[in-house]
Amino acid sequence: MSNELEAFLEYLRISKALSAKSIQAYETDLLQIEALSKKALIALDTFDVFQALSTYKNKRTLNRKLSSVNSFFDFCYKKEFMNETTKIHLSKLPKKLPQFLSFEQIQNALALIDKTTWIGLRDYALILFLYATGARISECLALRAEDIEEEWLHIRHAKGEKERLVPVAPVALDALKLYINAAPFEREFLWMNYQGTQLSRISAYKITQKYLGVSPHILRHSYATALIVGGADLRVVQELLGHASLITTQIYTHIQKQDLKDTVDVYHPMAKEQF
Repeated sequence: MSNELEAFLEYLRISKALSAKSIQAYETDLLQIEALSKKALIALDTFDVFQALSTYKNKRTLNRKLSSVNSFFDFCYKKEFMNETTKIHLSKLPKKLPQFLSFEQIQNALALIDKTTWIGLRDYALILFLYATGARISECLALRAEDIEEEWLHIRHAKGEKERLVPVAPVALDALKLYINAAPFEREFLWMNYQGTQLSRISAYKITQKYLGVSPHILRHSYATALIVGGADLRVVQELLGHASLITTQIYTHIQKQDLKDTVDVYHPMAKEQF
């Protein structure tokens, strides 16, 4: 291993405080490229890197390795191990549409929950609440009772420290009240486990996985998708989701376009007729 690579890995460990697993991934990628090119990493140019990685067909794997090289080159340039920096452009990946559930799928799952226990009422209320607000699971689990202001959810612990207000559907508020009234504990946080302490992300994942077969984040996608397909303005959805950039929200417009296409395919006579 070269001195430059050792210095880079030490930088990741100390200055960037990356996990051992992440550092190992960088090391594996860079040593592999060095071995394939038969040159020292610091001596490689763009052609050498692409030649070394020419056998990789999976663009995501390729981009990860190219990103490792770019990080190494950038480090070497800043430390003056290199006279000029090299930036290798990553492969363009196709946009991946977010997974989402239909309202009917969520309704069918909710019907399976046993609401005769306070745990069942909690699970029912949590799923409804996530779907009714589009809140991130981290935001949801940090909520306290005072964060529900009449028919509004006040998200104070948002990503990027941006607070926002989100209206909550009455049916979700009703389910929340039933759960709160049935819970046998004094609470600091809104969502509790069976011991009366704050519900964890793992437990929340197990709840949505049990009834819906998905992670809590899919309910956030489902919320956004329902709004966009229903005709909501993109900037309003951006505000409700707490996205810093409209670009992040625009992924849902692809779902809207697909929904429009599916509608034409089903109902327009020219979609089926041949001329």
